[in-house]
Amino acid sequence: MNIESQRLRFCKYTDNEFEYLADLLNNPEMVKYIGEGKTKDREGAKNFLEWIYHTYNLGSGLGLMVLEDKERNNQVGHAGLIPQVIEGEEEIEIGYWVSKEHWGRGYATEAARALLHYGHHQLRLTRFISLIQPGNTASQRVAEKIGMTLEKMIIQGNQDVYVYSTTKYSRFKSTSLNGN
Repeated sequence: MNIESQRLRFCKYTDNEFEYLADLLNNPEMVKYIGEGKTKDREGAKNFLEWIYHTYNLGSGLGLMVLEDKERNNQVGHAGLIPQVIEGEEEIEIGYWVSKEHWGRGYATEAARALLHYGHHQLRLTRFISLIQPGNTASQRVAEKIGMTLEKMIIQGNQDVYVYSTTKYSRFKSTSLNGN
């Protein structure tokens, strides 16, 4: 699995990235629209990292990965294809999370486009979603820029969440994009 874009390299998390993840999860501005919007202490960050490792076992190309700026070799956030169950249906979410000091530079859109391309061309999936809380207008714009549309609102973890999707059909179809 090798996912890259013009500026970004996607790297699986290792224990070496724990401090970076812990800093993200301990920043109130960074977690405002993640889950219940609450920061996590070091134990919570450790549990989150274990969850990330678990998603790697669910399939090739799945799970959150660290986003690195290829030119500067620094971490700018994380993104990935995340297995979700929404209203009893298995879905693949395009998730993206850019650290605050890198907001406004187009990293989230670039990462989301790369994941959409990878999911279509390498995993042969035809449907993707993004779960976005109503107040997170920046993430809504990213979803729209990659061709997603608002499908519905659901309640997830006691939160209102918009479900943006690439299409309303073809869940987990293992066919090529031209239907063969």
